[in-house]
Amino acid sequence: MRILGIDPGLADCGWGVVDFISQRYQPVSFGVIKTPAGEDLQKRIILISSKIREIAEKHMVVMASMEEIYFTAHSTSSALNVSKVIGAILCELGKEGIPCRMFSPLQIKMSITGYGRADKNQVQEMSRIILKLPEIPKPDHTADALSAAICMGNNFSTEAKFKL
Repeated sequence: MRILGIDPGLADCGWGVVDFISQRYQPVSFGVIKTPAGEDLQKRIILISSKIREIAEKHMVVMASMEEIYFTAHSTSSALNVSKVIGAILCELGKEGIPCRMFSPLQIKMSITGYGRADKNQVQEMSRIILKLPEIPKPDHTADALSAAICMGNNFSTEAKFKL
């Protein structure tokens, strides 16, 4: 099964494609979509969502996984823009018939490390080990997207075992 993981963001949107076969993961491709800060919001969102669609088509993904927004009272305005990016991505994936599951940062951490309060470095290092990569992918958004894809595979596997 080919999974697209997404770490949504307006300036930097991380993505990672992994194959999940027989409880093993294989990295396929990963990167980050960058948008210029001075660009019109609508153009930035269109760029991100269309690139995600292109990546999904190119790599023939069958499902996607995206990290839910985590924000505090101090980051409300940026969270609103990221939520717009998420909506556009969900729309593009939906048009392509690609189901997308949303996972909280806590769910991703639990899935990757077994500990929901693991720090970012622990999650990224475990993802690197699971994918047998020589180093943690940079920037962080890319590594986070790969973690979201692994979380989807783990979740799918658990659901299949219990027929949820």
